Amino acid sequence: MKAIRRFTVRTVLPEPIRPLARLASNLRWSWHRPTRELFAGLNPRLWEESGQDPIGFLGMVSREEFQQLAADQSVVERVRAAEQDLDRYLQEPRWYQGLGPDAPASIAYFSPEFGITEVLPQYSGGLGILAGDHLKAASDLGVPLVGVGLLYQAGYFKQSLSRDAWQQETYPVLDPDGLPLTLLREPSPDGNGKALEVSLPLPNGRRLLAHIWRADVGRVPLLLLDSNVPGNDDAARSITDRLYGGGGDHRLQQELLLGMGGVKALRAFQKLTGCAAPEVFHTNEGHAGFLGIERIQELMSGEEALTFDEALAAGRASTVFTTHTPVPAGIDRFEINQISHFFQAGLAPDVPVDRVLELGRENYADGNPAVFNMAVMGLRLAQRANGVAKLHGEVSRGMFSALWPGFDHSEVPITSVTNGVHVPTWVDSRISKLARDQFGSEAEALGKWDLAYNVSDADVWALRREMRAALVEDVRRRLRAAWKKRGAADAELGWTDNVLDPDILTIGFARRVPTYKRLTLMLREPARLKALLLHKDHPIQLVIAGKSHPADDAGKKMIQDLVRFTDDPEVRHRIAFLPNYDIAMARTLFPGCDVWLNNPLRPLEACGTSGMKAALNGSLNLSVLDGWWDEMYDGENGWAIPTANNDASPEERDDIEAAALYELLETQVAPRFYGSTVSEAAGAAGPSTTPREKVPTHWVSMIKHTLSHLGPAVSAERMLRDYVNILYRPAAEAGRSATANSYAQARALASWSAKVRGAWPQVHVEHVDSVGVSEDPQIGDTLQVNAYVALNALTPEDVCVEVAYGRAEENDTLADITMMELQVKEDLGNGRHLFSSSLVIDRSGPFGYTVRVLPRHDALASKAELGLIVNA
Repeated sequence: MKAIRRFTVRTVLPEPIRPLARLASNLRWSWHRPTRELFAGLNPRLWEESGQDPIGFLGMVSREEFQQLAADQSVVERVRAAEQDLDRYLQEPRWYQGLGPDAPASIAYFSPEFGITEVLPQYSGGLGILAGDHLKAASDLGVPLVGVGLLYQAGYFKQSLSRDAWQQETYPVLDPDGLPLTLLREPSPDGNGKALEVSLPLPNGRRLLAHIWRADVGRVPLLLLDSNVPGNDDAARSITDRLYGGGGDHRLQQELLLGMGGVKALRAFQKLTGCAAPEVFHTNEGHAGFLGIERIQELMSGEEALTFDEALAAGRASTVFTTHTPVPAGIDRFEINQISHFFQAGLAPDVPVDRVLELGRENYADGNPAVFNMAVMGLRLAQRANGVAKLHGEVSRGMFSALWPGFDHSEVPITSVTNGVHVPTWVDSRISKLARDQFGSEAEALGKWDLAYNVSDADVWALRREMRAALVEDVRRRLRAAWKKRGAADAELGWTDNVLDPDILTIGFARRVPTYKRLTLMLREPARLKALLLHKDHPIQLVIAGKSHPADDAGKKMIQDLVRFTDDPEVRHRIAFLPNYDIAMARTLFPGCDVWLNNPLRPLEACGTSGMKAALNGSLNLSVLDGWWDEMYDGENGWAIPTANNDASPEERDDIEAAALYELLETQVAPRFYGSTVSEAAGAAGPSTTPREKVPTHWVSMIKHTLSHLGPAVSAERMLRDYVNILYRPAAEAGRSATANSYAQARALASWSAKVRGAWPQVHVEHVDSVGVSEDPQIGDTLQVNAYVALNALTPEDVCVEVAYGRAEENDTLADITMMELQVKEDLGNGRHLFSSSLVIDRSGPFGYTVRVLPRHDALASKAELGLIVNA
């Protein structure tokens, strides 16, 4: 018999232990070991049955047991102490509070997904996990962040495999009342006021309503909008049904709700709580870009009644845009007519729809003017933008260079902040315990990464073995469950009890499965992979996991090919594919692997934070030099897989790079793990005559080096400090300047920009000459550059005239460029001016220079911001 309705009833706790409810509802427990240990100690069996979910756990404990716990003074004391510790964490000043009063009072962080804990499954992969780590690190540092996202009724899909190894998706519906969430309500004496609601107009007279749920991520509130509310029609109720579900209008409406509805939710939250209004708006990927349109609409309809251009200037000043994809196919693009259809109904009458459409239109070389590009809109609505690794910043500058024609790629105004991972979340409890045992306070020890050198080699090696054994146990359990879902009987599954070996080199590979991540590169030569798995002296074993997007059949085929290989009875004890990769699986997988493998097509990996999480636990990386590894590989923290030349065909490239991967595993990685030399490995045709070292000292030295050098570099705290100093503080300052004195600067900038754009076609460099160069120029000679520039309607104060000089290549391209501004020397009349300065020739060899003109205004964040340039 099945229920026609299901809901979760919250537990009423006895007064002495009532703080347990508060501890369960603040997601700090997901990375705070003492809080988790408190819950586990109340009833270890139920804690495990609940999936280590405090809300679920409290719902499983009987009333009688609660009464017994409330009568146990030691329990009451532990609960009280935990609540006091939470209060200190939430209230005491932290790093950010030491930055002074000029630091932003509040920062809004918008993302389509947040991966905080498996208990709140609102994430699909790296973007969501990164967003969750961003919030956690902000909480730990005291950064006044407010997260904004959507509450998906089914989250992302659960993955299983059919008997023939094809990916299957299911979407279990979540009950918000059973999650660590609180519904925001209007104030009322009994606390049960009407649910707060945001509303967006839709075409054909329809409206989209959404409730706002709050999750507390330590000090950081996370607001999640939910369209499954009674006031919506069936179509509107399903808008937040699944993360990245559907397409077309469904995806567009999700992003309208996230961006425009998210701003409305923030305003409702401000009014309800009295918290500070955000001074910075951070758009995490283009999905949330419509927040900028809502802010323009707010400013145009507010008391100041700004024009569209003034509102755009004011909003841009305080907006940060982060792009996460180096793959154009990963960017959401909609038909212009589709966007227009929604905005004709959804914008206030005084907001010009045509101007909004131009923000996302691909009206540049090689673009499609009939398409609205969400990343393009994100860049045009933000004065500051960044990629998520140094290499990704370079790729992004090239990828979006058409928005800044005439500029070198290096000048495109997209910087980079390399991602990081939240250390307390991803460091295994055994490493935490070792830090406590050896160095005292866990929190302090985990911040002093060089203390790893003080641990004995034997202790490090024993710890790695312990974590590897825990992974082996977890893999066996998960693999057996996965085979049962594939239809296998218990009698067929005895072999799963012997899958993997806790003393064999274990390599992990887990991530989303788009084709560019090359899940099956390891299968390029199946016989060679088998030989590695079954090597007599230096065997390896592989643990692999990952989900393919439901619509990506090519990714699903890669999973199928891999799983069919793992099904082979000859090797299935050495290689396993685990379905339904999530945070819970990752917490065992990262620490348990000796090596973390990553082999994307370079440079298509934006960052690749999974390797960072592995490194935090002493795993060594084996990766193509892409994403974060490109800037942090140093020769002692792992291995770099060589990449093929760019002119190789895709087939040739995979062949070359797979061969390089096999070569590294055969001659370097495996022999070093087992304490052999490369020469011994090369000659190991039969049983080894050389006894293996009990502790492979070179391998352990690489572990210690990884922990001490990569630990601080890959931490999310480092990342948050970078965001605060490089992007948030400058954005807040620019926003304050733009809005001061009734938006005087924003108004002036809008007027000036319009003037400059209108006059720019008439700006040109008429003539350039130089004085002082002898027939035999030498280093140290002075060269005077004179540029005659026609500005027409502009003044010298509106522009910056520069000379760029450096080494001249054979095709006259300049390299090693130095820029110097030319000074206005003479008004020649009729809008013509002479600009001149002297430079010192500072290098030998071919030397060249050129002159260019750019707009100049104090409110611009970069010389390239307007995308206007005149080159001589």
